[in-house]
Amino acid sequence: MLQSRLRGPVSVLITPICRFLLQIGLRANHLTVIGAFGSSICAIYFFSQGKFLVGTLLVTIFLLTDLLDGTMARLSSGTGTKWGAFLDSTVDRIADAALLIGILAYISEQSGKNFSRWSEAVGIGERTERLVVLLIGTGFYGLGFDAAIDTSLWLVLVMSTVTVIQRVIVVARA
Repeated sequence: MLQSRLRGPVSVLITPICRFLLQIGLRANHLTVIGAFGSSICAIYFFSQGKFLVGTLLVTIFLLTDLLDGTMARLSSGTGTKWGAFLDSTVDRIADAALLIGILAYISEQSGKNFSRWSEAVGIGERTERLVVLLIGTGFYGLGFDAAIDTSLWLVLVMSTVTVIQRVIVVARA
């Protein structure tokens, strides 16, 4: 909702910036990667250190590139590309994960040594289980079962996600 209301006024402001960036040789995908990489590094480093103000400011600056890359793509190709859209949505998730990692690293440091014991004590997808699933998948893939590796990767993803949720709940209750 907020995005649709601000699109027009923001577009007026950023279009000249985007044209300039294109003129100096930057492309939308360059900005996508720079923004995601910069925001990820800043989030993990500054948030994990408890430097939230500096981290927030720097992450915000890097995330502003997300406003620019779409406009740059439309200006350069008329619509953008499938690859650019895929890259943008993928690195957005990586940057989001980095924010969470930075915050969780800080929380774990503040929670003391017990956090590790509590969080590691639960979860359906501990390291051993993940390795077993991956090795079974790669083994069957080696035997010619093409879907085995995809299946094992998806299973590990689900197991890991459930484990993270379980651990967050345990730590939050502690």
